[in-house]
Amino acid sequence: MKKHKLYIDGRYVEPTSGRSLPSVNPYTGQVWAEIPDAGVADVEAAVAAAERAYRDTWRRTSGVARAAMMLKLAGLIESHAQRMGIIESTDNGKIVRETQPQMKWVGRQLRFFAGYADKLFGQHIPLDQQDTLDYLVHEPYGVVALITAWNSPLALLANKLAPALAAGNCVVVKPSEHASVSTLEFAALVEEAGFPPGVFNVVTGGAETGRALVDARGVARVSFTGSPGVGREIAAAAGRRLVPVTLELGGKSPNIVFDDADVGKAVVGALAGIFGATGQTCVAGSRLLVQRGVYDEVVRRVAERAALIRMGDPTDPATEMGTVANEPQFRRILGAIEGAKASGARLVTGGARAVGANLDSGYFIQPTVFADVSNRSELAQEEIFGPVLAIIPFDTEAEAIAMANDSRFGLAAGIWSNDLSRVMRVSREIQAGSIWVNTYRAVAAQAPFGGFKESGIGRERGEAGLREYLTTKNVMIDFSNAERDPFAIKS
Repeated sequence: MKKHKLYIDGRYVEPTSGRSLPSVNPYTGQVWAEIPDAGVADVEAAVAAAERAYRDTWRRTSGVARAAMMLKLAGLIESHAQRMGIIESTDNGKIVRETQPQMKWVGRQLRFFAGYADKLFGQHIPLDQQDTLDYLVHEPYGVVALITAWNSPLALLANKLAPALAAGNCVVVKPSEHASVSTLEFAALVEEAGFPPGVFNVVTGGAETGRALVDARGVARVSFTGSPGVGREIAAAAGRRLVPVTLELGGKSPNIVFDDADVGKAVVGALAGIFGATGQTCVAGSRLLVQRGVYDEVVRRVAERAALIRMGDPTDPATEMGTVANEPQFRRILGAIEGAKASGARLVTGGARAVGANLDSGYFIQPTVFADVSNRSELAQEEIFGPVLAIIPFDTEAEAIAMANDSRFGLAAGIWSNDLSRVMRVSREIQAGSIWVNTYRAVAAQAPFGGFKESGIGRERGEAGLREYLTTKNVMIDFSNAERDPFAIKS
């Protein structure tokens, strides 16, 4: 069993408290690693290291040089994709079919934003006063805190890290205490890529560590991915210091199947939308809204295929669905299932802990499908973050739109229809940051990602995404020799 250390100022160091936390393999139920439990002093040391690196080195490093390091890091994570994928699957139970491609996604994000690192162009602003020069430049915030969730630690980190580095910031990363190992191992690749000490730092631990990071005076911006409850706390804490925050939170996404859809494709999309990543993804299509003309067929076909999903060792490429990531989440999902049963929802398949060969020791939950669900029920309104699908019938297009928007979330949605006019009408009316048509969970480095309502502020891509990690400075220079009346100068 490996005992990990914090990564601060270019070195792996022990936490000052000497405390550590167990990392449990959700497949075996056994502790497989230890991670450090950073205290306030450790967080302050990491932030101070990032401040020094920014002040002394990184802010003077050219965009060309930053891009070169990012491209080298991209190559390193791609070459280590198999090993890093296994580490992440061991830590959070997600299958290697997903974690290993996600390492390629990390490389893609780094390569995409590296292309912007030397293109942070300013702007000349022509003024009424022709003898005054006004120009705008984009500058990094300095030190940004990147807080990630346990379901996709490195993929979520890449979404934040790549634009932050390209923009010229230094970072302090705080991964979830439930899945920190891959981020700590990634730090070694950052070092190998040649980043100066202090540009990239990792502190691990629980809620105390996160609060200390958000409260640290040197942190100029915070980016958080996780639950709405924690997001509220982070936004409030950062708000007290007037620090800008990006929040990527939860969802209860509607996946809408109209009766003119290709039912076969829609069933595949429904399965991928909820059972991919064991349902532990913010964009999970956890509400399947089906028009009555194809309702019975969709329910039957989804249930039949869900019952055949192959569960097992997440590191085995043959496994189709892995474990729930940790015991608290495992208990929470089972409780939600029991609550749905008690409320009268019709259980079609699953509905219990999965047992059998090679399953008994892990946090396995059967792929679960409920039908005839009320859209106002707790099952349809609350994010379960697990392999639990609620199928809801509807009659008309207007009813589908109303149901889709009847949620406190607005992160993603799917539309299955061969009627282009309908697709355009419905996509215009649905309140969701990402809308997929005749597909589900497709991603691209160039595409923005955001949400409505309690799903968070969201993230831009491309140049707009880069500017999330930049602030602006306006410089106005009077280059005339004229004497000015001080009382004529407007304040």
